[in-house]
Amino acid sequence: MNPIHVETAVKERYSSGAECCEAALCCPVDYDPQYLKVIPQEVIERDYGCGDPSKHLRAGETVLDLGSGTGKICFIAAQVVGATGRVIGVDMTDAMLEVARRNAPVVAERIGFANVEFRKGRIQDLALDLERLDAELKARPIADAHAFLRAGELAAELRVRHPLVADDAVDVVVSNCVLNLVEGRAKRPLFEEIFRVLRKGGRAVISDIVSDEEVPLAMQNDPELWSGCISGALTESGFVRAFTDAGFYGVRILQRDAEPWRTVQGIEFRSVTIEAFKGKQGASFERGQAVIYKGPFKKVLDDDGHAFERGERSAVCDKTFQLYQREPYCGAFECIEPRTPVAPIAPEDARPFDCSGLRLRQPKETKGQDYDATTDASQCRDGGDCC
Repeated sequence: MNPIHVETAVKERYSSGAECCEAALCCPVDYDPQYLKVIPQEVIERDYGCGDPSKHLRAGETVLDLGSGTGKICFIAAQVVGATGRVIGVDMTDAMLEVARRNAPVVAERIGFANVEFRKGRIQDLALDLERLDAELKARPIADAHAFLRAGELAAELRVRHPLVADDAVDVVVSNCVLNLVEGRAKRPLFEEIFRVLRKGGRAVISDIVSDEEVPLAMQNDPELWSGCISGALTESGFVRAFTDAGFYGVRILQRDAEPWRTVQGIEFRSVTIEAFKGKQGASFERGQAVIYKGPFKKVLDDDGHAFERGERSAVCDKTFQLYQREPYCGAFECIEPRTPVAPIAPEDARPFDCSGLRLRQPKETKGQDYDATTDASQCRDGGDCC
């Protein structure tokens, strides 16, 4: 299906969905009722999704919601992150934005603070502020081919000078059943945009509809199935791979519905929620550190191709050592510092770590080659006899 027609079909159906509730646009989702109490009913009835990424947010975070619709996830997130947090919703549909913006002051009054804003943009192009572009084009309408070409240049300038969402701007990107609405060729830029706007150490928590088989071309050319979250669905494995291809690490499936939401021509479409992290970028330096994978598997392979054997003391660079003490790895590894820590030094003077393969770290490397201490038995924590 032509990408222009895909976007038109989606905008038309979701504009209609902002006017009246359309059950076929969403799966049943159980949201925490305590957060729904302050949200006006028209928002709840006209917001569509297949999961609840807001349950994975924390107080104080800056959150970006892609395809925010009438704002339900944003208004839930506002309560979760609290007055010290911030929530940004992005949507391209004027009718949805109108409902969200009109209800934002109502929710703010009910919860006691205002921390939500809504911006107009396409989720596969988070740098382009469509309302700024609208204003520029109204001042300088497109009347000929030269003006048409100039409009493209203007959009490029706006992306740089006044980005809708800046680089490294948010802690968490969430989305609820929207990524599948983006046509195929724009899928990779979409995941790259999610990566771009996240701060280092940030994460994406995405609920979406995926398929258990590839969607055939005939179904991809059906505008009704496109706007109904079917034709644009990635496969389960393709959805995970899209995150790793964009540079994310530690990708994990937080939730996968056992039963499909819909089955079309024998293909099952179901809701999954995936979490993926940003932060493994950067140089690798040697600081004498090691990790021990604790199990339960005999061997695991990380996103950089390092194979860790259960119980083995593996040499790692400082970057990997730090990553494995944070989500989603914390608890899976014992992290061992050298007995005499290697102090951080300027990158130009630090010894690089070869990450092309994995080697074991001999105990003498961490204890020191001359270490020959003899100590008494350690005391039991409860004060009794250990042996």
